[in-house]
Amino acid sequence: MGAIVLQVKNISKHFPGVLANDHINFDLRKGEIHTLLGENGAGKTTLMNILDGIYYPDEGEIYLNGKKVDIRSPFEATKNGIGMIHQHFMLVDTLTVLENVVLGLESQGFYLNKKKIAERIKEISQNYNLNINPYAKIWQLSVGEQQRVEIIKTLFRGAKILIMDEPTAVLTPQEADTLFKILRRMIKEDKSIIFISHKLDEVMKISDRITVLRKGKLVGTVDKKEIKQKELAKMMVGREVLFRLDRNPIRRKGEVLKIEDLETHNDKGII
Repeated sequence: MGAIVLQVKNISKHFPGVLANDHINFDLRKGEIHTLLGENGAGKTTLMNILDGIYYPDEGEIYLNGKKVDIRSPFEATKNGIGMIHQHFMLVDTLTVLENVVLGLESQGFYLNKKKIAERIKEISQNYNLNINPYAKIWQLSVGEQQRVEIIKTLFRGAKILIMDEPTAVLTPQEADTLFKILRRMIKEDKSIIFISHKLDEVMKISDRITVLRKGKLVGTVDKKEIKQKELAKMMVGREVLFRLDRNPIRRKGEVLKIEDLETHNDKGII
């Protein structure tokens, strides 16, 4: 891992009746996957929405490569090389991948050079094994492919820091494994990734460092190699966690569902 590329110092954010972030400190290094771990409502997404310019902190400071920055919109976050991939994708189903990628970009003239844009999308796709056709409509793509379109959008805009909010929540186990391979490839290219999660198994699999939040407060930051899953769980919930649950064996009473000779085609004509 390299030098610190991002620091947040004493970040606080209030909403009516709620202190979502209470003087949080966090840093990210070049070429690392730093997981932000916590239960639902711990303040993880709020903190990342501050970095993405969706919210503005009530207190605290943000530093990029040692320089203090003031991020007041997602546009300013993009200009500073920060891209966030939200849990709920921000794509227009009826448009193509290419059209979604350029949607919202600053105008570069009256006409779009679609050929040049498509070539750049293909280049990004090939570089990170994303396997996305720039001319495919979003509604034709699987959820995993749509997530990869969001990754392409952030990289097309020049992101060096990627924030991924609960990225496996909508993925199959196979799609999650593919995503992890993509992320590992990205950090080899000196990208830095903040990975938001509450799933301990995947956190132990993908992280370099882990920062734990609980009820809006910072619990601590640890190196993945120096902590066990049980210890992480205790940091996350504030008490010992029972991982093993004894259950009575399931008694199977015969066949409950049978399917024979089923065949279907997707929108691309593939079985």
